[in-house]
Amino acid sequence: MSEQQTARALTERPPSVPRTPGRILVADQDGMYLIKFVGDVRVNLCAAVDDFLSEMFRDEDFKSVLVDLTATEGIDSTSLGILAKLSIQASDLYGFTPTLVSTNSDVTRVLRTVGFDDVFHIVEKPLVEEGQIAELPRAETSVEDLRRRVLDAHRALMGLNESNREKFRDLVATLEAVEPPNRL
Repeated sequence: MSEQQTARALTERPPSVPRTPGRILVADQDGMYLIKFVGDVRVNLCAAVDDFLSEMFRDEDFKSVLVDLTATEGIDSTSLGILAKLSIQASDLYGFTPTLVSTNSDVTRVLRTVGFDDVFHIVEKPLVEEGQIAELPRAETSVEDLRRRVLDAHRALMGLNESNREKFRDLVATLEAVEPPNRL
């Protein structure tokens, strides 16, 4: 399977393949954060993750963040874009590269395809202990807020490399052309 076919298989949901609904689990201890993507992680979870990241980076005790994708069955480009934003902010605000754990070779291939090996430390072995983690509740969001977050996530992906710029250019242009509701 080519890298593009693998990426498509992980970001598209074929009707014949049931997947576990996506969830985001989070934990923090003394400024060290864990974010775990479980199941089929899609755009409907991006507002909650985006809000959580904003709070995390405002934490005066923030020291590090680890992203665990060992239980990820599928991940869409918006979720990848949110992760790209996480890495960019960690680098800009704190000067470090976050760690991402992925034991699924298909998921890891997608991560490398979009250039995550340049902006994350990718570990392909499972974590020994996770500690206590709790599910991140879904965030209520308007259609316009969701559109803005999807745009921001894809712009972050596009900023990683030229290949991503080409892959997501049309989607971003389409989203930018959509008129926000209630605009005069």
